[in-house]
Amino acid sequence: MRFGFAYCSLHSLARAKCGENMLACGRASVGLSPRLGKWVVLMERICSEEDSAPTGYRHFVVWAVIGLVLSFVAGAIEPTRAGGSAANVDAARIEGADQDSANWMTYGRTYSEQRFSPLSKITADNVGQLGLAWFADLETNRGQEATPLVIDGVMYISTAWSMVKAFDAKTGALLWSYDPAVPRELGVRGCCDVVNRGVAAWKGKIYVGTFDGRLVALDAQTGTQVWSVMTVDPDKPYTITQAPRVIKGRVVIGNSGAEYGVRGYISAYDAETGALAWRFYTVPGDPANPPEQPILAEAAKTWHGEWWKEGGGGTVWESLSYDPELNLIYFGVSNGLEWNQSYRSESQGDNWFLSSIVAVNADTGAYAWHYQCTPGEEWDFDAVQQLILANLPIDGVTRKVLMQANKNGFFYVLDRKTGQLISAKNFTPVTWASGVDPKTGRPVENPDIRYDKTGKPSSQLPGALGAHSWQALAFNPKTGLVYVPAQEIGMIYEAVKDFQTAAIGWNIGTATTFKSDVKGYLIAWDPVHQKEVWRANYQGPWNGGILATAGNLVIQGNAAGFFSAYRADTGEKLWSTSVQSAVLAAPATYEIDGEQYIAVMSGWGGAYPLMQGKGSDKSGNTRNVSRVLVFKLGGKTTLPSLPPEPALLAPPPDVADAPTVATGNALFDRFCSVCHGQAAVGGGVVPDLRTSPFIAVRAMSRLNWRIGCQRRFPAVGRAAGSLPFAAAAGLQVGRTRKRHHVADRPRAVARRCRRCKRLFREPRYAVSTACGSRSKPS
Repeated sequence: MRFGFAYCSLHSLARAKCGENMLACGRASVGLSPRLGKWVVLMERICSEEDSAPTGYRHFVVWAVIGLVLSFVAGAIEPTRAGGSAANVDAARIEGADQDSANWMTYGRTYSEQRFSPLSKITADNVGQLGLAWFADLETNRGQEATPLVIDGVMYISTAWSMVKAFDAKTGALLWSYDPAVPRELGVRGCCDVVNRGVAAWKGKIYVGTFDGRLVALDAQTGTQVWSVMTVDPDKPYTITQAPRVIKGRVVIGNSGAEYGVRGYISAYDAETGALAWRFYTVPGDPANPPEQPILAEAAKTWHGEWWKEGGGGTVWESLSYDPELNLIYFGVSNGLEWNQSYRSESQGDNWFLSSIVAVNADTGAYAWHYQCTPGEEWDFDAVQQLILANLPIDGVTRKVLMQANKNGFFYVLDRKTGQLISAKNFTPVTWASGVDPKTGRPVENPDIRYDKTGKPSSQLPGALGAHSWQALAFNPKTGLVYVPAQEIGMIYEAVKDFQTAAIGWNIGTATTFKSDVKGYLIAWDPVHQKEVWRANYQGPWNGGILATAGNLVIQGNAAGFFSAYRADTGEKLWSTSVQSAVLAAPATYEIDGEQYIAVMSGWGGAYPLMQGKGSDKSGNTRNVSRVLVFKLGGKTTLPSLPPEPALLAPPPDVADAPTVATGNALFDRFCSVCHGQAAVGGGVVPDLRTSPFIAVRAMSRLNWRIGCQRRFPAVGRAAGSLPFAAAAGLQVGRTRKRHHVADRPRAVARRCRRCKRLFREPRYAVSTACGSRSKPS
């Protein structure tokens, strides 16, 4: 590339017209930088201006300068590209990742998802010298959960709302940015924020699953879209937050939405064309139709009632691992729909493959085996947590194992060839079961935990957010330890009487209440002897994913806004720095020019702060500052100071009687609390309703609320039309000028909605709840 630019610059000395060709070449190869593009356009304008100097001479000078500058830029970028192409990744490279330790080429660094790096320039002895090398602010302030990929000097990340960016991994210069333009009104379909956990790379392309259900392939060099395929029925409340993986030339991706009304599955698409190669359903369909796979006929025998009408749930939204020798893909399956098994399956059956670990053939998607961690589950005990593949010495024999720290509180070690249970032990306090029977592999349930049968509330630990959720584990083969971001968040479950599904909100048939006593900690777990080795306590739960390195380090960010390093063998804290916002994502590490870097994304979000609301501040920092942060030894960059947070408004007195408030509270809990928190107290992700100007200004009428709700969500609209729904949740209601436009600031201006094109007079930064678009002044 740089030789081409040098040739063009020299050639321009003889013939200025070659500048046009050089400009095209420059834009194609470097046009990754908007600033550079603007500079080139400016030079073009200089060429075109009339001046006393001869035109040929002006072209001669200007294009010579452009050629030299582009030669310099290309020379800086060229060494970061393998073989002259971006994201030059294939199966051989990923399978040989331990010999290519400078890069981080797939979500868990290797197909085994161990998240262990052989890099050792940063060690337990010198990690105290770690400092910030560079950072980049992101334009979205929702939860950031992605692990960066770094391939030949270029970093690829995804952000909330499924946006993708590429940076120079050494300097932080933005190379390109892609926005899939996910309609913002679809955010209501996300149980757990509009997050995205990462991208995949393969032979010059970057792949991202979008929140609205698409799988998109991008040119890794330019960020332009190559192909896009819709992986779900867009009329159903599916979403995608999972990081795809590319296995044997196919992009493997699942989906989310098990709380709403969908049927789960996992799919594989041709990496070059986007054509569907195979699909595996995790829940049997309508028994009147032939099963899509033979195993589903067996699975149907474990279900009862008419589960298929609402889909049954069982989505695949996080874990994916692959064993090239066995040619098996492993994935975890989520909860059922409804949670309450009496509505889902008449309180009967194991309900395959809910809450299971499943293995399928990588070529065909054919069923190989499954292990069900929580048969007949009704507590949201997904089995989607990270699946680590390793070879462990057990009883004097080296076993090929699969390991998982499950949401239900048990750490499982399975034979990854057969799915046989080797061992299981609780790694946090567990009250729903006394253990796992080693002969049957089934949990030994404690009495009265099935609220659908007892009709009484059941107080349990762990609760729906799990003893461990999606945040990444790490396994260090040198210490033999698995590092787990563990937590204790209890929950009270209670059956909802006469439950009916609705077009909006969760359809789980269960009323839930978070318990106030919560904890969070990092534990080092010995998977062979099933015991804890050391622990580092945190202020609260919902802490970040983990990286382990050959430098005897465990690196993790936490919910209090600190990024820390520990000795892998003893747990001694060696270094910590404030990053101003919670870190949920797992770090990645890479090497450029002999220098090791550690990268992580910050940004508070996800299920815990959205749903917990008033309790989420116990973790220490509810402020969202979304960034990419990159550290190295001797880094000197500093973060800017943050502005003060807005003050809460004093709530007005209640305007409804106690029964109305109680009814409204129940409606709020079902339809609103999953985003706006228990008791309408925000957790720092979406706007806190206590700061809404509607509290101080009579801005919505009961009639307008009813009309707006009935337009989008008829079931809620009917309920809202019969009582002051918003007031019952603690908000005062009044009249607006335009019934379907809602504003979040009090200053009025004339604006036109970008979608419906209507002109209206509302406070600034108004958002249309009918069409979901940001308005603009007219």
